[in-house]
Amino acid sequence: MSADTAVGPTAAAAADPAAVPGARRRRQGEVVLEVSNISLRFGGVKALTDISFDVREHEVRAIIGPNGAGKSSMLNCINGVYTPQEGRITFRGRTFDHMNSREVAEMGVARTFQNLALFKGMSVLDNIMSGRNLKMRTNILQQAFRNPWWSGAEREESEHREVVERIIDFLEIQAYRKTPVGRLPYGLQKRVDLGRALAMEPQVLLLDEPMAGMNVEEKQDMSRFILDVNDEYGTTIVLIEHDMGVVMDISDRVVVLDYGRKIGDGTPDEVRANPDVISAYLGTSH
Repeated sequence: MSADTAVGPTAAAAADPAAVPGARRRRQGEVVLEVSNISLRFGGVKALTDISFDVREHEVRAIIGPNGAGKSSMLNCINGVYTPQEGRITFRGRTFDHMNSREVAEMGVARTFQNLALFKGMSVLDNIMSGRNLKMRTNILQQAFRNPWWSGAEREESEHREVVERIIDFLEIQAYRKTPVGRLPYGLQKRVDLGRALAMEPQVLLLDEPMAGMNVEEKQDMSRFILDVNDEYGTTIVLIEHDMGVVMDISDRVVVLDYGRKIGDGTPDEVRANPDVISAYLGTSH
């Protein structure tokens, strides 16, 4: 097992006392997202086989597993990038065999990706502002000719900027609001990526390895912001992360995949004691 998967003292615990296991248990609501018997194949390669789990409102739900376990493929099925050959996804009582990404976003599901896809030449503010696209109601002509006497574009942009400025304050990146994103350190770029997703005002936020490539201090900051998003915004979070210490500290429940199959599901303590999970990570036999 690599260093970043070691179970032990973590960045999250150091960042915030509330991140210590047992110190923070929110009241969870009803099931908001349910994945039922999802199977995904690429030709003869089985990426996912008969995967089922649910996500409750206001919880932090982690998906873990070794490299190639099918974690990102699972998120891609949830947010409509991939269409599984079998199974269904139910979101707030509506069941779908498949959805496209725009439909998913309009229903209130936002996504960050493992590899950053920010507009490097644009400022922090403009990058986060791009996350407001689905919320904009004025058309291209109204935006091009911003006459306040007959167009609502100016007023709408001001309203969206207020939302973005609050997100910038929340993520503590005020000093960089006019800085081109490409000039920022990697950890701050990840924070901007999170801000752009928050600008969509998601009910469910999918985070694909939000701490990949970060140093300890950056992980501390990101762990704190994830917990704050969950607590203060009330956003349900589904995340993929390789740092097992962080996962065990900030997650309410954990589902474990290995070679496209589910091998564990439960609380952090239950997953930590699961022999199949131990075998997958440590290579021991039971």
